[in-house]
Amino acid sequence: MNLIAKRIRGMQDLLPEKSKNWETLEKIMKEEAEIYGFKLIRTPVLEQTELFERSVGGESDIVEKEMYTFKDKGDRSVTLRPEGTAGILRAVLENGLNNGPMPLKLMYVSSCYRYEKPQSGRYREFFQFGLEVFGAPSSVSDAELICLAQSILDRLTIKNLSLEINSIGCKECRKKYSEAMINYFKDNKESLCETCQKRLEKNPMRILDCKEKKCIKISKDAPVILNYLCDECEDHFNKVKSYLDVMNIKYTVNPKIVRGLDYYSKTVFEFICELDGEKITICGGGRYDGLSKIIGGPDLPAIGFGMGIERILTVMERQEIEFQKPEATQIFIANADEKSKKKAFELCEIMRKSSIIAECNICERNLKSQMKYANKINVQFVLIIGEEEIQTKKANLKDMASGKEIKISLGEDFIKDFLNTQFNFD
Repeated sequence: MNLIAKRIRGMQDLLPEKSKNWETLEKIMKEEAEIYGFKLIRTPVLEQTELFERSVGGESDIVEKEMYTFKDKGDRSVTLRPEGTAGILRAVLENGLNNGPMPLKLMYVSSCYRYEKPQSGRYREFFQFGLEVFGAPSSVSDAELICLAQSILDRLTIKNLSLEINSIGCKECRKKYSEAMINYFKDNKESLCETCQKRLEKNPMRILDCKEKKCIKISKDAPVILNYLCDECEDHFNKVKSYLDVMNIKYTVNPKIVRGLDYYSKTVFEFICELDGEKITICGGGRYDGLSKIIGGPDLPAIGFGMGIERILTVMERQEIEFQKPEATQIFIANADEKSKKKAFELCEIMRKSSIIAECNICERNLKSQMKYANKINVQFVLIIGEEEIQTKKANLKDMASGKEIKISLGEDFIKDFLNTQFNFD
């Protein structure tokens, strides 16, 4: 086939057989979030570029290398969202939601876009389920959000999970920590990768996030952020741990978790799944109390997390965790001749209005071809309508699994008869 265009590299087609799994996963996530009081929000895929430059951090890999940024027809610089939080906060502030009752709990399922090298489980267009809590500075909100993430992952029955937490403190904590990091790395600056050499000058803490082996080796004995926390940040982190202890949620304190975005502060956390020796982060988040002021809003404490839809489904597939299979079409109403086509169509619509999954012949097939199609789509029942069935107002309902048939009414009691009869097949 000589198509005029093909799928763009790093993008994906979500075909019907897989889309049902996505739908089920999103449904589970939303149901758990609703129990905790979260409400759905949707924001545009396109935002002004400055929003991400200011919020994510101008020196971050996302802003420098990965954003889909271009000029629109009004010569304005716009960007496809590379992550969800900044756009959600922009919507909250612009629409005055921060002036309402607090805390404000919001959830979203969004596509995000980053121009990075496509690899297994990573795409240039990817989807995130995210939760954001605004107006709650207490450590209780940190623990509650982690509990919710744990609830979702427990419900998905994902195995080999671990929770890692850390505190990266406030601006004052990080100022002292940055000085200690610069002193530690300055003698090895030339041995760091090119990216980390830049980070040493602008945000040395992010060197700990580097995946280059030589940088990991040099960072092994780097100063620990937890030793530089102010009294307030240390107290906040201790309280978060105490609430997790109350809920018997197991965790490991990992002082090298910094997350990849510059807006985080205080609590940060990751849920990691180990598969065949590979560690996959399937949920990550933390507190970002200062982000509102960065993008021009008032002080607004906030915390959130994101879960990668593709990553979770990949993990579930590798662990052979299956969702319940989608329902087969319940009934196919076949027409035996041209005259009965309208009646078959009418009955099909009647069934749909009663929330019964139904199909009829819309491809001009003969009866034999209709029966073959019914088999291919794994239909449960077939009802064949012909001239005789229309006159007598009765037709045989066939159970495709057993081959048995039971006569049902096509009159006023059609739906009632069908619902009563379908359970009579032994």
